[in-house]
Amino acid sequence: MRKTRRYLLFSGLFVAIFLFGGVSGIAVDRIMIALSGGLQPNTPTLASQTTVSTDTTGTGSINLELIDQAWKYIQDNYVDRPAVKPQELTYAAISGMVNALGDTDHSVFLTPDVVKQMNIQMQGQYEGVGIQFNYVNNQAVIVSTFDGSPAQKAGIKSGEIIQKVNGLDVSTMTSLEMINHITGPAGTQVTLTIYDPTTQQSNDFTLTRAHISITNVTWTMIPGTTLAYINIAAEADGIDADLIKYLRAAQQQNATGIVLDLRNNTGGLLDQAVSVVSQFKGSGLVMEEKDARGTIVPVEVKSGGIATKIPVVVLVNQWTASAGEIIAVALQDGRRGTLIGQTTFGTGTVLNTYPLSDGSEMLLAVEEWLTPAGVSFWHKGVVPDIQITLPDGVKPLTAAEIKGLTADQLKASQDVQLLKGIGLLTGAAP
Repeated sequence: MRKTRRYLLFSGLFVAIFLFGGVSGIAVDRIMIALSGGLQPNTPTLASQTTVSTDTTGTGSINLELIDQAWKYIQDNYVDRPAVKPQELTYAAISGMVNALGDTDHSVFLTPDVVKQMNIQMQGQYEGVGIQFNYVNNQAVIVSTFDGSPAQKAGIKSGEIIQKVNGLDVSTMTSLEMINHITGPAGTQVTLTIYDPTTQQSNDFTLTRAHISITNVTWTMIPGTTLAYINIAAEADGIDADLIKYLRAAQQQNATGIVLDLRNNTGGLLDQAVSVVSQFKGSGLVMEEKDARGTIVPVEVKSGGIATKIPVVVLVNQWTASAGEIIAVALQDGRRGTLIGQTTFGTGTVLNTYPLSDGSEMLLAVEEWLTPAGVSFWHKGVVPDIQITLPDGVKPLTAAEIKGLTADQLKASQDVQLLKGIGLLTGAAP
């Protein structure tokens, strides 16, 4: 049996695991949906109807005889014969059983096709349009677009809302149905109807899906300063090696401080989060894990970090989640790094994958994570030391954008969170 994976992933959003590389490690809570690669086929679910027992102690057994009886009634009597598809009904039953746990869009059943796509996407590449979104008040709000993606090139921006896909209203779709309509091979087209809250207008964007490679760690020296800027988009497999490489490059350029940008960080593998924290924090805890029995196990910093003395500020926002939150709060602990920005998303559980015999998998929440001080931020988020919000319509600057600016242009930018971090490290008011 393949090694069980554990994840620290984005909460509240369903899963496109295109952000993570490798087959080992851990991720927190749910993974962010990417309308770029797409995962789930439009698999039917049974939701809470699969509950077959009134036993609430967890000690009873599922009534397989009852399930078999229901299947035989369907097989022998249901009038729409083409709809009687044993595999789809089996998957729907498993999905419904997981859904009945009440852990909506978090613990989940993955079909073999989804697992295959997930493994491909975990290599940091996928085909699609390059949008990340979250459901807010039943609206699909765009969180970000990937650099160089079809969505970004078309001018689609964070904060805008997806209303339709190929003319179909998404307000009644599940996240899985929405992904199913948006996904497709590179070279094919999809039309998105996008609403801009600032202009209160809707526009259609016909996008050609493309092959996209994801870069999860980027860096640059900040113009006019001796500070390094490092952005971590997700804790994919192997990002620790990239981080170390960029930290060494910053040291070679005599960097006197680091702005670590975790805004829009969607989470990833726990071992990578631990490695990231360990580069900046010389000792102590990264986090604590609490299992279903209430047993708490500390997760300690690894020795050998190469940036444990240099001053650090950490940028976070409302989309910083899961493994990103673990890094942020671990550096906040003991004042190793000052947090600047907005209260984070508030994820808080560890997911395990459980492979099934036909190649499908169940992804189940098995542990809650706590801060080094033993505090839970599940559904509450991590509160920054300095709270500051970007102006409406302003998105965080990227490493590539920062690199292309002069010092004066950077000062004139509206990325007030970044400017506050620079001011804190240089002793100058932004």
